[in-house]
Amino acid sequence: MMTRRVLLRGSAIVMAGSGMSPAWLARAAGAGDKTAKRKILIAIFQRGAADGLNIVAPFGDKRYRELRPTLAVAAPTTGQTANGLGQFSSIDLDGYFALHPQMQALKPLWERKQVAFVQAAGSPDPSRSHFDAQEFMESGTPGKSLGDGWLNRALAPADDKTSPVRAIALSSELPRTLRGSRAAIAVNDAQQFQMGDQQSASILERMYAQSASKDLSRTGTDAFAAIKTIKTVNQQPYNPAGGAQYFQGGELGRSLQQIARLIKADVGVEAAFAEMGGWDHHGNEAGQMGNMLGQFSRAIAAFSQDMGDRMEDIVMVTMSEFGRTAQENGDGGTDHGHGGVMMVFGGPVQGGKVYGKWPGLEKEQLFEGRDLAVTTDYREVLGELVIQHMGAKNLGDVFPGYQPGPGLGLLKV
Repeated sequence: MMTRRVLLRGSAIVMAGSGMSPAWLARAAGAGDKTAKRKILIAIFQRGAADGLNIVAPFGDKRYRELRPTLAVAAPTTGQTANGLGQFSSIDLDGYFALHPQMQALKPLWERKQVAFVQAAGSPDPSRSHFDAQEFMESGTPGKSLGDGWLNRALAPADDKTSPVRAIALSSELPRTLRGSRAAIAVNDAQQFQMGDQQSASILERMYAQSASKDLSRTGTDAFAAIKTIKTVNQQPYNPAGGAQYFQGGELGRSLQQIARLIKADVGVEAAFAEMGGWDHHGNEAGQMGNMLGQFSRAIAAFSQDMGDRMEDIVMVTMSEFGRTAQENGDGGTDHGHGGVMMVFGGPVQGGKVYGKWPGLEKEQLFEGRDLAVTTDYREVLGELVIQHMGAKNLGDVFPGYQPGPGLGLLKV
């Protein structure tokens, strides 16, 4: 039975949703018009529930250290190190919040006002199930899933100039975020992407094209158009600009390098998705999270350095299904919580600021007496980005049933 998935030899999986699909060469040519600037939104999912209280630490709240006697991030110190052992100090953001010391790579972006943090952000849904919370967040509908994703719904309807790689995920399968009626693809590793046996690929392509089902035919056409586009890009040598070193950013670094390569090839990327797992730190959080935050921040910094002036048209946003408990547990970790932190990067960002209303960490201020409360709905953050940056016309189409607040002012106007 033919399905909406095309499996190729090697490590690449391409998936496409239905949508308009003219000849790929014409679409690539139209998408490659360098005379018009293209706004791009990149969503990064930190899977596992990242600990926002230690990413952007509220050292100014006296309860923070009381709740986390061994895990709390130390308050910033003057100079580069917290002690004589060469350990970095946390980065003072505004006298109340500090960035984790292993995120030094983001300090230049903060100083250039190209990164903003939204503390106590998250979903109003109280679920502490990884699967449910991720499903709801990616769908953009807390407490339920619509089957498609908010980023797919944020895309404009396709036309004959729409690129076959307008929406791409660097993942083993198409994430909920990008599933829907707009064509989107997932590629596990674009650098190792290959067509496989050419004769078999041609036969499969003809089978899709000749299918009696219009949806299936369009799906196949979209998939093979994307295959050809990516193959063409891969035939060109790629050297990151500005001395950017993606390899220091681990898996996320590799994903962002591949996204950067497609963007700089001017093949029409409008939305991209990357993910980084492993944030579920029930034990030994200090060491594990420090290593991960180092990789995370170096990946973001490498991408920004590589893209250079093109960051003026790019916004990156991070999210995680929920935060962690305010109090550390007996295993040197934290458990499933509620409120967390979102990060927004890019040239259009009104950065250099910690956004959101701080709810406090006193017992009566915590959600259900144990977690950081959510004071900024994650859809408030994403809503500003899809309307002001992507140009979506109706927020209700992207986040059904959501009534937006007054806005945070995350982007320059």
